[in-house]
Amino acid sequence: MNTTENRQPNVIVFFTDQQRWDTSGLHGNPLGLMPNFDRTALRGTHLTRSFTCQPVCGPARSCLQTGKYATTTGCFVNGIPLPEGTKTLAHHFKEAGYRTGYIGKWHLAKEEPVSEPKRGGYEHWLAADVLEFSSDSYDTVVYNNDNQAVKLPGYRVDAMTDAAIRYIDEHQQDPFYLFISFLEPHHQNHLDDYPAPDGYRERYTGGWIPPDLAALGGSTYQHIAGYYGMVKRLDEAFGRMLDALKSLHLDENTIILFTSDHGCHFKTRNAEYKRSAHDASIRVPTLLAGPGFQGGRQVQELVSLIDLPPTLLDAAGISVPEDMQGRSLMPLLRGEEKHWPEETFVQISESDVSRAVRTQRWKYVVTAPDKDSFTDAGSSHYVESHLYDLQSDPYELNNLIGIESHHEVAQVMRERLLRRMGEAGESLPVIEPAASLPAGQRKVSRAEALS
Repeated sequence: MNTTENRQPNVIVFFTDQQRWDTSGLHGNPLGLMPNFDRTALRGTHLTRSFTCQPVCGPARSCLQTGKYATTTGCFVNGIPLPEGTKTLAHHFKEAGYRTGYIGKWHLAKEEPVSEPKRGGYEHWLAADVLEFSSDSYDTVVYNNDNQAVKLPGYRVDAMTDAAIRYIDEHQQDPFYLFISFLEPHHQNHLDDYPAPDGYRERYTGGWIPPDLAALGGSTYQHIAGYYGMVKRLDEAFGRMLDALKSLHLDENTIILFTSDHGCHFKTRNAEYKRSAHDASIRVPTLLAGPGFQGGRQVQELVSLIDLPPTLLDAAGISVPEDMQGRSLMPLLRGEEKHWPEETFVQISESDVSRAVRTQRWKYVVTAPDKDSFTDAGSSHYVESHLYDLQSDPYELNNLIGIESHHEVAQVMRERLLRRMGEAGESLPVIEPAASLPAGQRKVSRAEALS
């Protein structure tokens, strides 16, 4: 029996790719896809309003590894490696006496296999830079510490989970920090499909469709059954990992973060699956469990991906670096945080150069009209493009930008956006109001705009 008393807590990040928040039963999905996530969130800490700060794979990963915005690290589009000398969570945990391991998709090196200097400080390495290119659903190929190709048996989710359980078993005597980065439920690029385990797609064919996808169509009816099957297998893998921790008597001394890099809109908002400011792209399922997170807490405040790195360090008793741009949730959970931000801030690249802020009620988006979304990190000039009232239109089907009755809302949200851009280290741009449209809706007061 392993003794964990008076020992630093282990830390595990269970990181999925392209997973919508409403795959969880706690968010209204009726299909029972995530019972392990749901029960763990109810016993631990459920971040009910959790959002990415960059809805594309590489940039989101740079934010989670560093606690800094993608425009700060320079990794604002896919294919830009983390700059040399960048400190990641692995460096901070290693300095605090932890063993560190990485399994799965990296997407921050722009080389395959990933050489040791570009692994972000992780000691144990069993990963691929772009896992969707090195592997397939039943052909999991990753690279080890010696850059040798390793084929792991089983469906890809299971293969990586087995590797993670082996790591946990082998490192149970020392505090460890393990990052497991799955590809699922991301599409398999060369197929433009969502390859679920055999028999799983059939379970969900003709099943429940989220209202935004039902209204807008896209590739939903072609792809969502496979997507749901992938989510189901991920949750089963999460349950297997929890079982392994329990059997090794590590469950009460292991902090677990479950989250995703971004969501999926199934070609309803642009020509592919993400890279938009809609909740379908930016809202993700997130929980924290283990020491410091027990008790069934439901966090209603808006939480960003960039807040999670300082939270993990803080929860493990490690000092949070001053240059991290997110904020730890620990003071909020202890009741000490009185001024948590009322909005979350999102940077968009690759589809266009955009910025967005979202409050509990409003979503406001601006877009740079003359910038290259793959080469320009930001702009000095944006134009208002979207405004949604999430209270009456939670699935963002009615764009209110430019409507006269909502000019004051847009003005307030514009001020919020500029403040958050400044806090993120961006130069403050000129934001051009949208062309005015005839009033057809009731006047919204400034008090409502501030809610």
